[in-house]
Amino acid sequence: MKDLKEYVRTIPDYPEPGIMFRDVTSILQDADGLQLAIDSLQAKIGNPDEVDVIVGAESRGFIFGMPLAYNLHKPFVLVRKKGKLPCETISRSYDLEYGSATIEMHKDAIKPGQRVVIVDDLIATGGTIEAAVRMVEELGGKVVKILFLMELAGLNGREKLAGYDVESVICYEGK
Repeated sequence: MKDLKEYVRTIPDYPEPGIMFRDVTSILQDADGLQLAIDSLQAKIGNPDEVDVIVGAESRGFIFGMPLAYNLHKPFVLVRKKGKLPCETISRSYDLEYGSATIEMHKDAIKPGQRVVIVDDLIATGGTIEAAVRMVEELGGKVVKILFLMELAGLNGREKLAGYDVESVICYEGK
């Protein structure tokens, strides 16, 4: 079986010159790549008995978090862009490279004391997941692990998540 990195398509100079875009869709389009991605993420969770809930950030966190929740027989909680959830929500705003964004979670999604794993496809600057962590904690949850399929280490996203157990399956040194 190939290494997971071999399933990632790299597109130079996208969306702007000097950027090496790491395309997750090439993993999804290959059954072996997809299975390897899910298995690799699941292996990083450790003891599933120490996890109560899987949280996925829109939208690719849904793709990778949902199979983990299914495999481990855990509930799955959505973190969505503002205005997409139908019930009462809590929200957090965070800075983007050019502007800001807001994400939300249902107010009843996490119960006090629940142990939470947060999943997303990629960590770049870390703003989205930092906001998700704050919402989980506001609801009384404890973030026990944060998982990413890929990491762009050159953007220093881990710095925003200092103090948390953060793991990535693939790490790229650059941006």
